[in-house]
Amino acid sequence: MLEDKEPEKTSLEKLGEFGLIDQLTRAFSPKQPSTLYGVGDDAAVLKFKDQAVLVSTDQLIEGIHFDLSYMPLKHLGYKSVVVNLSDICAMNGTPTQVTVSIAVSNRFPLEALEELYAGIKLACDIYQVDLVGGDTTSSDRGLYISVTAVGHAAEKEVAYRNGAKPNDLLVVTGDLGGAYMGLKVLQREKEVFKVNPNNQPDLEPYSYIVERQLKPEARKDIVSLLKELKVKPTSMIDISDGLSSEILHLCEKSKVGCQVYEEKIPLDPTVISVCEEFVLDSTMIALSGGEDYELLFTIRQEDYPKIKGNPNLTVVGHMTEADRGAHLITRNEESIPLKAQGWNSFGEG
Repeated sequence: MLEDKEPEKTSLEKLGEFGLIDQLTRAFSPKQPSTLYGVGDDAAVLKFKDQAVLVSTDQLIEGIHFDLSYMPLKHLGYKSVVVNLSDICAMNGTPTQVTVSIAVSNRFPLEALEELYAGIKLACDIYQVDLVGGDTTSSDRGLYISVTAVGHAAEKEVAYRNGAKPNDLLVVTGDLGGAYMGLKVLQREKEVFKVNPNNQPDLEPYSYIVERQLKPEARKDIVSLLKELKVKPTSMIDISDGLSSEILHLCEKSKVGCQVYEEKIPLDPTVISVCEEFVLDSTMIALSGGEDYELLFTIRQEDYPKIKGNPNLTVVGHMTEADRGAHLITRNEESIPLKAQGWNSFGEG
């Protein structure tokens, strides 16, 4: 007899809500001393002593924030946690717990959700955070994920968006534009596949930027690095909507202007080459692409010697008086007003 190649799928209806929660969370166990009690009761019980508690929530909706035709469920679970941890890191804090809520349609069997939660668990293990709760419900329009991240920082160490001063240096971590160009490659290959399903994409030349899109990382390491260097950011934000949008957020909240130098913006060689392939300007992509989840922050000029030469950090400009505005200084030394052209979830598709 021929072996059945199609694995059996478990209907969520058979499990019920509490059975599903038990099934998906049984592999999770507490790692943080601040987690007194996690999943399994009406509420999680956390304890922070003499610390500022940080809380952030994000939503990811199928068809708006992700496309399952090229986003594996395990990667989606990982990314859904990481983008929330990034918000805690952007406050100069340490993430410690998450809650995950999902709304799911009946097209998803248990095995699909187990893949999603395998990615969630991988993120929890790598970043040493605890899953301490959440909710599950039904959806008539695909998959919906809501994650809340909890973290802590010493009150005096919390970095807000409103602390930048004129002459502070503007610093960015890592490199920019990779996540957006990874998305462009995936979208292109999806269209090619729709025309010819037998055509398998070769993504090897694009592995770095595709990973930047499908499996971003929160820069928890930078929070630790800055503490080691004894550098307290005067303001801070993560780069989820594009560099220009985030710079303007800091300027608005801190009531300052800025000058950003095009030649200083960090770009990976793959980003530059793929931008050429798509006939796109790499500076524009770095400024407007989004989803890099790097950190953007300001420091006092006297702290510059502490970060000078560090491969994780690049000074891309400085803050000015508010009446001077926010400008990009091009390689030709032209001054162009910065505009927020990043991702807008309420914009037209």
